[in-house]
Amino acid sequence: MNPEVPITHLLYLHGFRSSPLSSKARKLCRAIHALRRNVLWWSPQLPASPAEASQCIAAGTKDWPAERMAVVGSSLGGYYANWLAERKRCRAVLLNPAVQPARSLASSVGRQSRWHAPEQHFDFHAAYLDELRALAVPQPANGGQTLAIIAKGDEVLDWREMAQHHAGAHMHILDGSDHSLSDFDAHMARILAFLGLRAA
Repeated sequence: MNPEVPITHLLYLHGFRSSPLSSKARKLCRAIHALRRNVLWWSPQLPASPAEASQCIAAGTKDWPAERMAVVGSSLGGYYANWLAERKRCRAVLLNPAVQPARSLASSVGRQSRWHAPEQHFDFHAAYLDELRALAVPQPANGGQTLAIIAKGDEVLDWREMAQHHAGAHMHILDGSDHSLSDFDAHMARILAFLGLRAA
């Protein structure tokens, strides 16, 4: 990873039950386009099926240049981002990334609603847990091109598990904060610098 090479393509992957309307996605999009309006931004609404989500992600980034692209993923989106970064050998920013989502989402099998549109529902099937396992990256090899921002105050995921799994990454561990990184603004400069868009 050469931080002096600015990205030209950025993919943002939201978490479980979230959407492209998430606060982090919107803030990052505004910050990036305030610096470089020509950066191609893509933040799709991911299908509930992990297999379909991975197909969507792979197809949408198929022709993106690895050296000048990056993926940012939050929670379950961080799991997908790690999977993509291993395939593309591109930069990745993981925000409280899920490590064992098949385990943590087992209790979520059934009818679900979206955080930003509670009137919208989707079914999360038991078969999706196996689809998640199929996307696992047991020992990430792309750590040198990965920035992991992990909050000890995460009330959903175990920060120790996240830190151990991504031990080879550029790690930024927060003493507090929470799963949604409600202090996201405080980490924007670090993220932008990692993406080659601004000095830290």
